[in-house]
Order: sequence, then C-alpha cells, then structure tokens
Amino acid sequence: MSDFKSGFIAVIGRPNVGKSTLINALIGQKVVIMSDKPQTTRNKILCILTRDNLQAVFVDTPGIHKPLDKLGEFMVKAAQNTLREVDLIMFVVDTSAKIGSGEKYIMRRLLATNKPVILIMNKIDLMTKDSILPLIDEYQNAYKEVAREEQEDESKASFAAVIPISAQNCENLDKILAEIEKYLPQGPKYYPDDMVTDQPERLVAAELIREKVLRSTKDEVPHAIAVEVEEMATRKNGDVYIRAVIYVERDSQKRIVIGAKGALLKHIGSDARCDIQNLLGSKVYLDLWVKVKKDWRDRTGALKEFGFKDE
Repeated sequence: MSDFKSGFIAVIGRPNVGKSTLINALIGQKVVIMSDKPQTTRNKILCILTRDNLQAVFVDTPGIHKPLDKLGEFMVKAAQNTLREVDLIMFVVDTSAKIGSGEKYIMRRLLATNKPVILIMNKIDLMTKDSILPLIDEYQNAYKEVAREEQEDESKASFAAVIPISAQNCENLDKILAEIEKYLPQGPKYYPDDMVTDQPERLVAAELIREKVLRSTKDEVPHAIAVEVEEMATRKNGDVYIRAVIYVERDSQKRIVIGAKGALLKHIGSDARCDIQNLLGSKVYLDLWVKVKKDWRDRTGALKEFGFKDE
C-alpha cells in the first residue's frame, strides 16, 4: 500500500454554486442535500470516495456569505476553519454569474492558506464554449489583483488547475479526479471502503427531510427550518420507524409547512421517505411533526441543541 494516496479536500465557494451537487456526482450517490436555496449546507460534512489507489475525503462546507444571524456566523466560521485542515482546496464558482466581491473575499482567504487550489468552473452547460477561455482569464487576473491588494506575492495567486465542468451533467469529473490524484499525499485509508459519509444515519435522514422542506416552501420559510430526528428504531420485521420534528420560528411558518389539511406535510414526508429508504435499504415509516421554536437561529442554546457547535 506504499503507493496509496489519501487526503482531505475542502470544497468551498459562495452559496448556491453547486458544491453539494458536485460532491454527490463525484461520490456516485446522494450523500449531501441539494436545493436552489442559498445556504442549504449548514454543517461541515465529510464525503468519502475510495478507489483502488486512493481515498479522497471531500469536506462539504457551508457557502461563504455575509452572516445575518448567529446561525450564519457559525456557518461561515465552519467553512473558513476547514481551509486550515485540508491537503487540497477545490474553489467552486458559477460560470453563469459575474465575478463579485464574494469570490474576491474567498480568494483572500485562499491566499492565506498556502494550499494548492483547483478552480472548478461549474455550470458550463449554461454558457457557450467560446466564452469559457475569457472567463478563465478573468478569474486568474482577479486572483492576482487580490494578491496585489493584499500586498502578497502574485506568484501565490496561481491556481493549481482550472477545470470547467457541469456537475449537473457529470461533465469533466474525470479531470477533477486526475488532478486530485496528483496533489494528494501518500497516506493511509482513513475510512472503510463502503463508508461514504461521516454523518450518523439519523443526521442524514434529518437533512433529507430538510431538503424536501426547502424544495416545497418559499420566501422566509426555508432558512427558519431545522429538523431533528427524535427516534429511529428498527422493528422486528426489518422496517425502520423514524419520528422527526420540523422546527420553525413562527406559527405562520408552521401553517405553511403543514399546508391545507396537512397536504404539504404529507408531500414532504412522502418525498423524504423515498430518499431515506434508498439510504437505509429498508422500508421506512416516517412520522413527521411541526413545532415552533421562536427565533432559534439567534439563540445560542437552540443552535447547540441542533448540533451547531463552535469549533
């Protein structure tokens, strides 16, 4: 096993650039939840890809953004702390959006790490091929501009590789894996071959439920949602019983999540149950409840209850 390579790879970028979609595509199955709502990922999640010659541990991080509450502060801190702990960084950007202050803010953080950075230019399916090369130049020039502003050596502002991809269409993922293999050091196999995430099954189940709420609600509701699995037990016949609570911050949000005569909650439960059954490989009985926990996103005690802890 002396030629076996392993290491940790931070997947970082602004909210909603496709980080979770990319990780699921690389792993080959759904490990982290996806939504078109910004700040879907809240916790740092390890996702593990094991092959004959390497084990790549992707660290899915919350998108870096300007925090509006204590939850947002936790998310940004978790993302930034990750950069110090990894062997390689994948900086994911949305090619359909212009380079803005958010990208430059991340570039400043990258300059301070002294870690190799692969620029992953996602969503090329939304642009013409002729526009890809000029956009690569824009990112490279922006990185050097940030270095000058920070009075850093411009030679540090160089991407180890630039890979245009479509995570949605699984385009050019093989090129990412080839670059990862170049930069990961020789090392041990940290996790068993069949392990794809470090998250306990009940936490993954809670996240899958939250994903369905995100997809089914609009406006102020999504960011006020937290999900806690209170009970998860295997019955004698092999079926799995799960009792979970969807927490919101106001009574009006509770009414939205439940829907007319409970229709929306039933729809959320049906969709979530399908994904959880695929995860567990067993028939699932999902018992969903909705409760109000007022202003939980700004209450330190509530954040700790839901597993958000300072690192």
